[in-house]
Amino acid sequence: MPRLKSTHVDDPKAVGRRLKDARERAGLSQRQLSFPGCSPAYISRIEAGDRIPSLQLLREMGRRLGVSEDFLATGRERTLPEDGQLLAAEVALRLDDTETAERLYRESLDAAATPDELGRALSGLGQLAFRNGDPRTAIDRLEEARAVAGRQTLDPGESDTLGRAYAMVGELEAAIGVFEHSLDIADQRDDFVQSVRFSVLLANALIDNGNFARAEELLGQTIARTEASNDPLVQARLYWSQSRLHTLQNDTRTAARYARKALEILELTEHTYHIACAHQLLAHIELDRGRAEEGLLLARRAQELIGDSGSEVEQALFRLEEARALAKLGEREQAAAMAMEVSGRLAAIDPHDAGRSYGLLAEIYAEIGDRARAIELYELATEQLSGAPSRYLVEAFSRLAELLEAEGRKDDALRVLKRAVGLQAEAGRMLMSTE
Repeated sequence: MPRLKSTHVDDPKAVGRRLKDARERAGLSQRQLSFPGCSPAYISRIEAGDRIPSLQLLREMGRRLGVSEDFLATGRERTLPEDGQLLAAEVALRLDDTETAERLYRESLDAAATPDELGRALSGLGQLAFRNGDPRTAIDRLEEARAVAGRQTLDPGESDTLGRAYAMVGELEAAIGVFEHSLDIADQRDDFVQSVRFSVLLANALIDNGNFARAEELLGQTIARTEASNDPLVQARLYWSQSRLHTLQNDTRTAARYARKALEILELTEHTYHIACAHQLLAHIELDRGRAEEGLLLARRAQELIGDSGSEVEQALFRLEEARALAKLGEREQAAAMAMEVSGRLAAIDPHDAGRSYGLLAEIYAEIGDRARAIELYELATEQLSGAPSRYLVEAFSRLAELLEAEGRKDDALRVLKRAVGLQAEAGRMLMSTE
């Protein structure tokens, strides 16, 4: 019995031609475009005109290719204004015209007629919130987008942002869950680029959570998979993650070696943002090694490179490294003003780095003899850093104990010192688990 003519496409052969053209423009193979329920072989049959895909499949393929399901189905774009607004909002977001993007996403949210439109509008607002340094709002919006019917799985860019937002507010287990899920999907689709992307993101979250053993295993597996890769950004990201791992294990020499490898690769590319991040990471390492002048040059170069392209939080972190360098070089007044500015930006967003900035301020006030203010700031630092054991938390408690003893508060000093020793032992057990 002959098949009934489909009513949602104009012609199967024309659908196949449009799909193939869009896929090739996007630089994707049939395998890279595939996803559960739509295999590479099925895509091949669609492109040959032998199969008529459902609107749901056309929508998912269109989303991955940057075209609408209407275009793939009929060759004509949909004329409903809310869809046009979403497309314009997505373009504005990619071009960093955030004011226009936010206005269009909000209008699209109010006018959304389908779950897909609602999810896209919520996701766009989440991405904007993250760029504007508001990770909690980003989480709320992206989780709403994920909960919309038919959107149980976010796309890679959305998952990237959601995981980073969770990590930024200190909810590392949630970040790890997002990255693990996205890595599983990428592996199921045999998507090499996304597998590397989420392996690196997951490894960094594991490092921040103190799970060095698993992070090291994951990075080793990923490096082995990418040995034949010609993508310099992939290699640089892996070296960068290795550098962070060794930094937190207090192996600053190896950390610096990996960071310099990442920097050498990135300098050969046009990925300015990642070059800036590599400079910032290397500045942090050089300061830990006691090389303040080198660290200051690297921190300032990082800020020159990132310019206005980084988020408010990223720019604050870059300034924190400059403040650390200035303090070590004796420029205490300038360092204190800069660290105070940074801590104000970070306090409500990134507790760990806010704690580092308070610790730096405390160190500066202790050096100029204002012990009362230094004690207050070290207490703030330990409060912000208390989410997980780290060398910064141990250092803050140790310095706080010294100052309390100098003020004659011996019982308080002993209590704080016991806390520092306990944390140091806990951190030592974590490091031993990586050996």
